[in-house]
Amino acid sequence: MKLQDNQLKASFKNHQLQLGLWCALSSSYSSEIVAGSGYDWLNLDMEHSPNDLHTILTQLQALAAYPVEPVVRPIRFDKDLIKQYLDLGVRNLILPNVESAEMAQAIVAATRYPGRGIRGVAGQQRANRWGRVPNYHATADQQLCIMVQIESEAGVKNAKAIAQVDGIDAVFVGPNDLAASMGYLGQSGHATVQDTIRNIRSIIQETGKGAGILAASPADAHRYIEWGLHHGGHWLRSRPVDQGQ
Repeated sequence: MKLQDNQLKASFKNHQLQLGLWCALSSSYSSEIVAGSGYDWLNLDMEHSPNDLHTILTQLQALAAYPVEPVVRPIRFDKDLIKQYLDLGVRNLILPNVESAEMAQAIVAATRYPGRGIRGVAGQQRANRWGRVPNYHATADQQLCIMVQIESEAGVKNAKAIAQVDGIDAVFVGPNDLAASMGYLGQSGHATVQDTIRNIRSIIQETGKGAGILAASPADAHRYIEWGLHHGGHWLRSRPVDQGQ
């Protein structure tokens, strides 16, 4: 048995635009409904929703029948929780509020088996189809896509060092938390915040890594696409599915 190639990871490497949807309803039924709507990936959010390991599992099972990459954003970085997500078969992770290269390195280490990291070793789990995938432990990281979010002034300051960490595939901006960190709570569209976002994009692009951001409106989406596509970047996330807009 062979695992399918990770299309999201490949898109970052090949500089292809990917459109995703933020799913926070914590329901396998609703996630399956949007799975066939044409998006490239769906983020199953745990930071700002009641998702837990069980709801993530049922959504992964529902999405497995569709040509879409499931992504999970944990509530925080915890090496032991990361181990559980990976063993469940999660292979696309977005870690929130990363502020240093050291934290990014710790995140990568938690996703790699000993020799390259500290991931705990389970002989049989959902990720390796209960032992049916040959050489899974030696090759697992080849299909993992690890993304981190910059959401604070400290993260902005260290953006280049964070993006340069080996094993980080893409850097996302959290515009709302970033705006709040800069003193513009609820004003992610403020000119100063937007200038900062554009500068972050340029910094990430210099490293050759992918870049992404949450677009809360069609106008935001078009603007971010315009900024990114001129430079071959990955610069869009879609609005959350539960906004009802």
